[in-house]
Amino acid sequence: MAISVENGVFYLETAHTLYQMKVDSFGILNHLWYGAKTDCCMDYLLDYPDVGFAGNLYEAGNRRTYSLNTLPLEYAAGGAGDYRVPAVSVTHADGSSALDLRFREYQIRKGKYGIPGLPAVYADEDEAETLEIILQDALSAVEISLLYGVLPRADVITRAVLVRNNGDSGITINRAHSLCMDIPYGEWEWVHFHGRHVMERQMERASLIHGIQESSSTRGTSSHQQNPAVLLCEKDCTETNGFCMGAVFMYSGGFLTQIERDQLDQVRVVMGLNPDTFAWKLDSGECFYAPEVILSCSEHGMGELSRRFHHVIRHHVCRGEYKLSERPVLINNWEATYFAFDEEKIERIAEQAAELGIDMMVLDDGWFGKRDDDISGLGDWFVNETKLPGGLGGLIGRINGMGMKFGLWFEPEMVSEDSELYREHPDWALRIPGRNPVRGRYQLVLDMSRAEVVEYLYQVMSRILRENHIEYVKWDMNRSICDWYTAELPADRQAEVPHRYVLGLYELLERLTEEFPHVLFEGCSGGGGRFDAGMLYYCPQIWCSDNTDAHDRTLIQYGTSFFYPASTMGSHVSAVPNHQTGRVTTLQTRGTVAMAGSFGYELDLNRLSAEEKAEVACQVKAYKAHQELIHNGLYYRLSNPWEDNMSAWAFVSQEQTKVLVQGVVFRAAANVLRLRLRLAGLKADAVYRSSQDGQTYTGRALMSGGILLPKLKGDDAAFEICLEEKSFANAKVNFAI
Repeated sequence: MAISVENGVFYLETAHTLYQMKVDSFGILNHLWYGAKTDCCMDYLLDYPDVGFAGNLYEAGNRRTYSLNTLPLEYAAGGAGDYRVPAVSVTHADGSSALDLRFREYQIRKGKYGIPGLPAVYADEDEAETLEIILQDALSAVEISLLYGVLPRADVITRAVLVRNNGDSGITINRAHSLCMDIPYGEWEWVHFHGRHVMERQMERASLIHGIQESSSTRGTSSHQQNPAVLLCEKDCTETNGFCMGAVFMYSGGFLTQIERDQLDQVRVVMGLNPDTFAWKLDSGECFYAPEVILSCSEHGMGELSRRFHHVIRHHVCRGEYKLSERPVLINNWEATYFAFDEEKIERIAEQAAELGIDMMVLDDGWFGKRDDDISGLGDWFVNETKLPGGLGGLIGRINGMGMKFGLWFEPEMVSEDSELYREHPDWALRIPGRNPVRGRYQLVLDMSRAEVVEYLYQVMSRILRENHIEYVKWDMNRSICDWYTAELPADRQAEVPHRYVLGLYELLERLTEEFPHVLFEGCSGGGGRFDAGMLYYCPQIWCSDNTDAHDRTLIQYGTSFFYPASTMGSHVSAVPNHQTGRVTTLQTRGTVAMAGSFGYELDLNRLSAEEKAEVACQVKAYKAHQELIHNGLYYRLSNPWEDNMSAWAFVSQEQTKVLVQGVVFRAAANVLRLRLRLAGLKADAVYRSSQDGQTYTGRALMSGGILLPKLKGDDAAFEICLEEKSFANAKVNFAI
């Protein structure tokens, strides 16, 4: 069994890890261990120092060594003597806020729990077990169910929280984090992924200070500025060695991750809904589910941890026909035409794309309503027949006739003030009565917490998808949200609107993805502003960033790779000078970088030279040959682009027989030795032949001595090396690298 209980100790075991908790004599649930398997109870590590000004449980009498303020707790509540950051806090009807949570009961079930209305990791019944531990506050009868999903073969544990109000009076939930973990020992550093629009998920690693450090979003989305994922690692942890643990919040709205290093150098991590944009009234008899956190750890560095997250996201988060299947190579017209297109321009791009082997034409913003710029038309999801006479059907038919699929852009959550929808339903936009709303990209946000808004969007989008042969939808969202208010709720429930918005978004996505299983949905929010596991439950790929500059994309994709697999990263070749940075890189470099994801193009192919078109055709052919390895292989980061003069990565087949090594050397240098790159993930005793020089090398040599890169010229020069295992009988091994 993955879950067992012995003498009040809970054991949650995966293939390589152990998670342990214990109910003590006072009914307090203590956290004991998360890490490598130890084959014993870890309660011997519990220490009870007498710390001044650390209050003690009343039942402990004069036992001053017993304090909730010093013990490692499994789920920490506010107001009852623990002064560290709480995982949960409520306000009772009498205005008090204490929660004294004691163990009541537990249940073990086969299979993985689900969460009504929210995305969650899924698994077959024989792939997972669920543990539910119920804690209760004796006075208020508030219950907290701690839900644990254990996926042994995936080395993953999930956590979620259910709050029940069994009392006679209503309460307000002020904070309901899904993860709380106390770590009594160790020297820790944290890794988070900050950024901005067109420069998302930039890795930052720092030592923990005494006090609280956090990453968060109050923007209504998971945001460009911070990602809802965090790593904790020992100071000596590298890609291949040392202990680390990671957590991903499976949610697409505001979040908060806090890490506190306390007076005893203990560390507490909490992760969940951001209390700055969340509160929830819970009447008697009601319950509230908080979103899920995915948790994993590794003794062998951050690379192994990343591959565990990649596996669980591809196999147990992404759904539908495209979660593991090959993706079409697409071309998007946005950077080629922006709003200035007609049928002829789109068809000319599609004709050229078809000749070069591209699979799909995607029509981006500007096909609907009165949409000739970004100040009008959003919300009017009917075809602009000035640009597309007769509707979408004729254009789609002609593109299908070229042997290409067709995809379409939507921005469902937004509305322009200059639109028929807004003129008819101005109350559907989020705005606070008596205040002018805040515009972003000159657009307002539809109130997705309202059922009629969700229903309207479902009706107009489903009609377009039913009436036209559309096989891909790009779901965009181009602003941060404020002005949280809805006329549907009373004043004392307005703090619920941000979470209800996300629930409405998920409801719409669920209905559309269920009705149109053959459509590939790609998420987007100004690029990577909503790149999270919650969206990946509905959209198996997300546009990684609006920044298509190849150099910057190596940094963006590097940070993204710590939790999210390459198959989820929409990555395109665009024109030069690049529209975001003005940088000029070779077509080879742009293609190499874009291949490390779900591949496509974002330019006007008709403006390319004959030589460039031939190179595009070769890139498309190469990507199709490599896609199975790129998406289904194991991903290895071979350099740190923030420290090294290159960004290098490799995809290794599950059988370790094929290897694709790719990368970019940032700055050229004269009169130097060729660069050497150590590989990873190979079979040490196997022999591999290199496509670079036809020579053969042992896996041990390639991982210890490395491989010499080809001689490169110019800045941001790309390289690619394919390796394939050969038998000893037929291979002449070159041991001198």
